Amino acid sequence: MKMEKKGYKIIEDPKDGFLRIHPIPSDEDLKKYYEEEFYQSYQQFNDSSLEVQKAQKEFFDWRWGDIHRVLKKFFNEKDEKESLSIFDVGCGFSQALIYFKNQGYEVAGMEIAEEAVEYAKKEDINVIQGGIDDIDKVGAKYDVVLMLDVLEHLPGPADALKAIREKILNPSGMLVIDVPNDFNEFQKAADEVHHLDQWWFVPPNHINYFSVPSLQKLVSACGYEVFYCETTFPLELFLLMGDVYVGNSELGPKCHQKRVTFERTLRNSGREELLHQFYESLAKVGLGRQIVLFCYPKS
Repeated sequence: MKMEKKGYKIIEDPKDGFLRIHPIPSDEDLKKYYEEEFYQSYQQFNDSSLEVQKAQKEFFDWRWGDIHRVLKKFFNEKDEKESLSIFDVGCGFSQALIYFKNQGYEVAGMEIAEEAVEYAKKEDINVIQGGIDDIDKVGAKYDVVLMLDVLEHLPGPADALKAIREKILNPSGMLVIDVPNDFNEFQKAADEVHHLDQWWFVPPNHINYFSVPSLQKLVSACGYEVFYCETTFPLELFLLMGDVYVGNSELGPKCHQKRVTFERTLRNSGREELLHQFYESLAKVGLGRQIVLFCYPKS
């Protein structure tokens, strides 16, 4: 794999086997990137993200609800206490935490962006300002830890997973990871046909690029057992059918809305379990836009 952008190329991590950029940026380079490039767009992304999540509450409630569905199965099987605590690493504007608070969970989180922390305070959500390196500030252990769209950004994903297991996750708890499923075969086929310059490869924003097998291998090496794994709707399918949404601000939302309609139809017709069987099957062949993996500490 010879793909190179902005002076970075993709390699297989020699220890843990997932794909990552090389060289890994230094802390100084990452700090400069986030201060000078990322955060200008991140502020806009954060603001729009809050607006989008509120505007598409049905869709995002499905996302949190799908996680809740698996958590209930796991903790019911383990005969755990009814009142559970949940901590969200990189919680953004706390929309997931608000959902789980409404489901009866005790919730808290951690987030870098100051404006998101202030928003959480207004919603009466306890959020610490900081990143994964500030995990010692948490000072408690939780039944559930969420890492949603976080692991792909971290220079040391294995160190982060080990720190979570050792410092903030209860031994009988559950870690939920949601990451992009990049370099999958639908992506690569669409790129070959439409010459889209491997649009998912975005260094140094995304440092790590996971597949289902490589993510499962990583969590196992970090002391976890996989409980359940599924992927999400394979948006790249639209590209293979000729709807080239990459770089098209009008077509992209239309394709997303078709995906929403697809899910709504199955959910509202009493076929939600079939939907999850479909996504679980996709995970087994490495397809789907996002990987959603549930794992627990090895005993």
